[in-house]
Amino acid sequence: MQSILRKNTILVVGGAGYIGSHMVRHLKDNGISLLVLDDLSSGFADALGDAELIVGDAGDVKLLDFIFTSRHIDAVMHFASFIQVGESVLNPVKYYENNVVKTMTLLGSMARHKVRNFIFSSTASIFGNPIYSEVDESHPQNPINPYGRTKWIVEQLLPDYELAYNLKFVCLRYFNAAGAQPDGSLGERHNPETHLIPLAINAALGRSEPLKIFGSDYPTPDGTCIRDYVHVCDLVAAHLLALKYLRAGNDSICLNLGNQTGYSVKEVLKMVGTVIGEAVPHQIVDRRVGDPAILVANSNLATTILGWQPKYSKLQDIVTHAVAWHRRN
Repeated sequence: MQSILRKNTILVVGGAGYIGSHMVRHLKDNGISLLVLDDLSSGFADALGDAELIVGDAGDVKLLDFIFTSRHIDAVMHFASFIQVGESVLNPVKYYENNVVKTMTLLGSMARHKVRNFIFSSTASIFGNPIYSEVDESHPQNPINPYGRTKWIVEQLLPDYELAYNLKFVCLRYFNAAGAQPDGSLGERHNPETHLIPLAINAALGRSEPLKIFGSDYPTPDGTCIRDYVHVCDLVAAHLLALKYLRAGNDSICLNLGNQTGYSVKEVLKMVGTVIGEAVPHQIVDRRVGDPAILVANSNLATTILGWQPKYSKLQDIVTHAVAWHRRN
């Protein structure tokens, strides 16, 4: 029997966070060997069940060398970026150091240890303000905030690592990750919370102050920003398909992940109110720096290349699953 030390293993960097913990569960459910690396600065060890966790920094060269030497890692999934747009504007140094410099350290260690497969959690923020609806992969990339630029920089350097070190990659550009496990057993926990759906749920449940809507004068039908919300379980399913794609020896690629349908902030609040049975208390405040008016995906290429088919594409399903998590926790 193959020793566990020689078994092909996925290193899930940032695996104790929101999307990372769902990825860990999905990999375990599919019988795939994995190891989690997380500094727990924003993740939670109790979200991992019995998955093996190393508490540490993705920029720690000695730790990375130890991991790649002691375990047969054949692929890395990266979920360890900071993600708050507003914070990135106020504190760009934090974002460039973590999202770019530490990712380069990780890639350097992968190159030294000949780990060839890299799946990167990217973002629709690399596109900036769309110049046409249903943003596809060929849309010009013009990020308008430091968060988006950090992701864009990593995407730009990956082809150089491929040329020099034969490192193959899949960049998965999320639109708006949302939702929870359908049974409410695992969901979204951020401290502080910045995502619309959990903020709206907490406000409707009376657990927080009224929700702040950042701007109501955007060029959209109701004046609020429009986003494409994609279920977290569908996102992690795409990562597993990307892993199989790379392990089969296919070419590097960047793909958009969304449901190709946009909902405004006010439409999301209406759905949360419908599911909970209580209106979402809210107030209109000034626009937030760095927010584009509309971001909606064209994900046809992910369907063609990976065979990805979102299972929970309806906003009602996304909100219902998220509400189940929040009621339980």
